[in-house]
Amino acid sequence: MYLITVFGNVLIILAVISDSHLHTPMYFFLSNLSFVDICFTSTTVPKMLVNIQTRSKAITYEGCITQMFFFLLFAGLDNFLLSVMAYDRFVAICHPLHYMVIMNPQLCALLVLMCWLTVVSLFYFSVIGVYLSSAATHSSHSIARASVMYAVVTPMLNPFIYSLRNKDIKASYR
Repeated sequence: MYLITVFGNVLIILAVISDSHLHTPMYFFLSNLSFVDICFTSTTVPKMLVNIQTRSKAITYEGCITQMFFFLLFAGLDNFLLSVMAYDRFVAICHPLHYMVIMNPQLCALLVLMCWLTVVSLFYFSVIGVYLSSAATHSSHSIARASVMYAVVTPMLNPFIYSLRNKDIKASYR
């Protein structure tokens, strides 16, 4: 699943970079989402695979903090990029004649940049919330299943969702 995630998202990035027909705001955001999905899964899955192989659950405190920082950073980025993509589609549908004026390259770059500094600040607020909240009462198995769903399965499905149903991406692959 990890290899499919990385391979699928790299294909999307390469298609967007290599095909000039895909140099539009929608595909700019899609390639950024693909990059973030690669980073998101790469923060936890390799360590998880090592743990499964060695049957060890050990991680250093520094490794855990680092992993959590990047995990939350890329999870937040994923959410904000999806919001920006929704705004892009809103402009394309509601203001089609003004789309290229509204969604100019400077605005697209600014929106992606805003997704990044916002996630970093929200990360620090969420860390404070975690330390101030009480312990969860959920079982470790249900938490593990839910974690695999949003940390592995969703990023793996994004390339299929965004490319297999998209004629421009399919044409670029050909």
